[in-house]
Amino acid sequence: MSVYDKLKSLNITLSSPAAPVASYVMYVQSGNLVFLSGHLPKNADGSVIAGQLGKDISVEQGQQAARACAIALIGTLQQACGGDLARVKRIVKVMSLVNSSGDFTEHHLVTNGCSDLLGEVFGEAGRHARSAFGVAQIPLGACVEIEMIVEVA
Repeated sequence: MSVYDKLKSLNITLSSPAAPVASYVMYVQSGNLVFLSGHLPKNADGSVIAGQLGKDISVEQGQQAARACAIALIGTLQQACGGDLARVKRIVKVMSLVNSSGDFTEHHLVTNGCSDLLGEVFGEAGRHARSAFGVAQIPLGACVEIEMIVEVA
């Protein structure tokens, strides 16, 4: 099944990448690697999913937010690939920042919301190295921010 067939079966529609909210670009390609800037999770109305894990956001809500980040990352990746996700050879690395209270220790479970979707969409090529960190705050109060490195053909 192609990446696009998989996205369709998951009822995922990719949107155009968001514009940067500061002094950076959404992605940079160096050789066969594409470095995608951190993406924030958004609600259907475009507002940022805000909150802090361990305080006012549950692990399950955090996983859904991480999944939303993954969908946004795939949309940006599609643009970086000139509109052709078939060029993706491998998701190399995912780095997840989780806005969390000092005693929250489930960052890895939150980040699974992103990792699991990448595996579903890209299959074996979606299996990646990963880091998940707890941080005191994320821009715009977002509950999670995720960036990604991808190898392309």
